[in-house]
Amino acid sequence: MKTDQDIDESLVKAYLAGDKKALAVLVKRWHKQFCDKAYWMVKDKDVAKDIAQDSWTIIIKNIASLKHPKQFKFWAYRIVINKSTDWLRIQSKNRQNKIDYGTDDSGQEITDTDYSQLKTNLFKAIQELPEGQKAVIKLFYIESYSIKQISEMLDISAGTTKSRLFHAREKLKQTLKQKK
Repeated sequence: MKTDQDIDESLVKAYLAGDKKALAVLVKRWHKQFCDKAYWMVKDKDVAKDIAQDSWTIIIKNIASLKHPKQFKFWAYRIVINKSTDWLRIQSKNRQNKIDYGTDDSGQEITDTDYSQLKTNLFKAIQELPEGQKAVIKLFYIESYSIKQISEMLDISAGTTKSRLFHAREKLKQTLKQKK
């Protein structure tokens, strides 16, 4: 009995051999899951569909570079997650720009003193983080490096980078809640 990985492998190989129908079958098998995974991250159905579509463009363009066709699912999911993360990062920058221009998402004015105090509290909280977490937070949010780039720069695994980022965020949330 063929496993899902075996089916994916045969479809990828068939597509690479010129069978266009194999790609249609792959899309039919995985498109909904890609939309679901993107939605899980971005919480917007229309955006999730766009991300899944953009991901298919990348998948089709780069499928020949897939060394292990049995790993199609994991490889493709990584593309969807990266696209979702990119979208979230852009949204975060857009929100930051709104704050920089003196309005929040509700259109209410943010006074200079409120913003200054928030900024001061945030920078103090970042300085109180352990060195590893502080480095990851600064590289990710201030310098806009990806998890992979940060892990390579700091010579740590991507998992360690994600863990440090998660724990730093949690500490910052707690610190900022206490200062309200």
